[in-house]
Amino acid sequence: MGSKIKEIQSPIATEMAEFEIKFRQFMKSKVYLLDKIMGYIVKRKGKQMRPMFVFLSAGVHGQINEATYRGAALIELLHTATLVHDDVVDDANYRRGFFSINALWKNKIAILVGDYLLSRGLLLSIDNEDFDLLKIVSEAVREMSEGELLQIEKARKLNITEDIYYDIIKQKTASLIASCCAVGSRSVNKDDDISEKMKLFGEKVGMAFQIKDDLFDYGTNDIGKPLGIDIKEKKMTLPLIHALNNADKSEQKQIIKLIKNKSDKNSTVKTVVDFVKNKNGIAYAEEVMQNYYDEAMTIIKDFPKTEYRQSLMDLVKYTIERKK
Repeated sequence: MGSKIKEIQSPIATEMAEFEIKFRQFMKSKVYLLDKIMGYIVKRKGKQMRPMFVFLSAGVHGQINEATYRGAALIELLHTATLVHDDVVDDANYRRGFFSINALWKNKIAILVGDYLLSRGLLLSIDNEDFDLLKIVSEAVREMSEGELLQIEKARKLNITEDIYYDIIKQKTASLIASCCAVGSRSVNKDDDISEKMKLFGEKVGMAFQIKDDLFDYGTNDIGKPLGIDIKEKKMTLPLIHALNNADKSEQKQIIKLIKNKSDKNSTVKTVVDFVKNKNGIAYAEEVMQNYYDEAMTIIKDFPKTEYRQSLMDLVKYTIERKK
């Protein structure tokens, strides 16, 4: 983990360490196979950005408590469930450099593991009567599913407009970060206005985060080749949408035909990347990302200045300045 993340984590370092232990307890099962898989899932967790958003948002609005831990665990359980199911849907063998559950234990087990994680999360909230937290997170999961399906529906035709793109990323990515911020603040403060504000803050952060992700596709990897993963998967993202909007009809047709029929070729990736750069697609996406970032900062600056608020602002800055 980067020293930058360590630094951002400092006000909640104790809570994050405690969370690791509690999270593992929440995932325990008497079934040996299931417990073994849970251990594997815990071991391969990434930077833990989501729990950080929960704990920092809680710190901004009150005293971190048991409900905060449960809220963070609920998000991780439900999100991990969706990831395990996603890997089955995508037939993916890896996630973040580790083998996926379906690659190691086959699809049937992966689906059941996803169901188990989902039910653990639901019961954790119900047993402790965290109904308000459960509502926030369940709405996010619903939105994520709708966003995925909307993207699949639109991807077939490659006719995504800028507005539809924002709808998709708002549901697929922003809703999750929004729920982290809303759950964190809600766990320590029952004020509806604050929850709503924090949700909106998280949504703006999520939008900026996803646009940053989409921009990586137009960068280059270590050996100077354009990445172009989204292009190969025929995903329409903001830089490309903007470039197509600024091209004449014949150019549009030519590029869409290339992506439809020959998206797996490196020469196609290069052509599309050059086209997007020439039509200012990258500069435009960076500008939109910056606007979302500025909007998020305006919201968070309304709250009292504390080390938690500072770390939350640093975390947002980190998400849009990261290099991968």
